[in-house]
Amino acid sequence: MDKYILAIESSCDETSVSIIKNGCEEISTVVLSQMDIHANFGGVVPEIASRNHVKNITLVIEEALKKANMTMNDIDAVAVTYGPGLIGSLLVGLIAAKTLAYAYNKPLVPVHHIAGHIYANNLVKPLEFPLISLVVSGGHTDLIYMKEDYSFERLGGTLDDAVGEAYDKVARVLGIDYPGGPIVDKLAHTGKDTYDLPLPLNDNSYDFSFSGLKSAVINKIHNEKQRGNYIIVENMCTSFQNRVVEILVKKTMKALKEKNVKNLIVAGGVAANNGLRERLTIECEKEGIELTVPEIKYCTDNAAMIGAAGYYAYKLGRRADLELNAKANDKLY
Repeated sequence: MDKYILAIESSCDETSVSIIKNGCEEISTVVLSQMDIHANFGGVVPEIASRNHVKNITLVIEEALKKANMTMNDIDAVAVTYGPGLIGSLLVGLIAAKTLAYAYNKPLVPVHHIAGHIYANNLVKPLEFPLISLVVSGGHTDLIYMKEDYSFERLGGTLDDAVGEAYDKVARVLGIDYPGGPIVDKLAHTGKDTYDLPLPLNDNSYDFSFSGLKSAVINKIHNEKQRGNYIIVENMCTSFQNRVVEILVKKTMKALKEKNVKNLIVAGGVAANNGLRERLTIECEKEGIELTVPEIKYCTDNAAMIGAAGYYAYKLGRRADLELNAKANDKLY
């Protein structure tokens, strides 16, 4: 019997509501982005983000139901991102979800934000297990092994800056407008690898560290300016991105080999990075690995991914009561 999940995502600066059928079919999705608002500040301002969620959440819920030509009576469960994320932003979505669940007597399904990013791939095609997931976003860089649905084993992750965070910080130093990550990626395809930068945490672990690479870029820019030399922004973007992609791909392919896994999925906002997609495609073709990457619209924060994950959590009997609280930090594993 078909199951319809109404999902709410508000962990950062996107207010999003989606209705997902059976964990794999998007019936409707509404995403109201605040990117233009936060661009004026060079990054997300938590208080402004939560205030805009409050203003928009009811409108977005109504629009998602209207687009689907459905009412709450057609919904089987309400799924919501409870964490991790900005606490004020999370609370807005959580209160809305709890209110709907209570008012319409629907099960409330808690969804971890990273589980959502992983299950965004289920909207492309059904996940095939076992698999390795490379989670790359503004706040996360993790390698996760999954032997079955909702089984998450963390092999390793970032020890400091997440990869998306490093992109945005490098962009800022280069004078690139927010959000800088996509622009760095675009410029990297037009430049040359001319700057001598280190390969970050090039060891046998599954961990990552991008703070040293970020510092190397900052120091290189500072030193060149002191010498009166002009920084070629495109070339710096290429050099930086090449190091990031190289270490991400190297450790991901190592995990696939050592775990004897033939399925790789990429999840999170940085999954939209063309340099990473191109390199992984080449390496996976060489090794006979099945690579799945979500459509660009499912890489960034959206409620469709929460609905996809929420369906499997619902099937497994995961429920929350009305005391469910938001968590700024929470481990998936």
